[in-house]
Amino acid sequence: MAENKTSLVKELTKGIIKDNPTLVMLLGMCPTLAVTTQAMNGIGMGLATTFVLLGSNIVISALRKVIPDKVRIPAFIVVIASFVTLIGFLLEGFVPSLYDSLGIYLTLITVNCIIFGRAEMFASKNGIIASAFDAIGMGIGFTLALFLMGSVREIIGAGQWMGMTIPVIHESPMLLFIMPAGGFFTLGVIIAVVNKLKNKKPPQELGCSGCPNAKACGKAGDCQ
Repeated sequence: MAENKTSLVKELTKGIIKDNPTLVMLLGMCPTLAVTTQAMNGIGMGLATTFVLLGSNIVISALRKVIPDKVRIPAFIVVIASFVTLIGFLLEGFVPSLYDSLGIYLTLITVNCIIFGRAEMFASKNGIIASAFDAIGMGIGFTLALFLMGSVREIIGAGQWMGMTIPVIHESPMLLFIMPAGGFFTLGVIIAVVNKLKNKKPPQELGCSGCPNAKACGKAGDCQ
């Protein structure tokens, strides 16, 4: 039971930093660069993608033993497109301003590599609960990446954030950051920082003292 809980926690957290779909696996670049001129757009696209990812993962996992292997790709696309259509109707009905801001990129969630990749590599091979946790973790990681990019670009490029005016910056914003070139630059810097944080320094000393199995082999005291 403990192993199952540990495994589910691992599936939930891996998408946030270790296997972040945007900052590590470099998937979903099109919406990442296109809609992140504002932090709110990043949140909206991230949550919409998470909704589709969660729904499609659950359905595909539940039907994984029923869907014939030869038609699995078309079947996955139909499932994903159904959830994209549903979230499109919901946003258009309840949050029309966000629906207009996301534009065609909301529809393009259907062909988002993150969603299709998780369906093919994980949901079609694992149970419903594990697939749901995988979807939530990847969705959170994607949303955080878009929110971070949107925040940086909006603050520096427009001098405001989530409707709030940023003093000094608002008077002379760097418009480059809300343009495509600014999106590429911001994404590159964030990816570089994430890679730096993920890198572990090598042991400073060689010998048994730096070996995690030193106590097991009984030679910890023989080497200096």
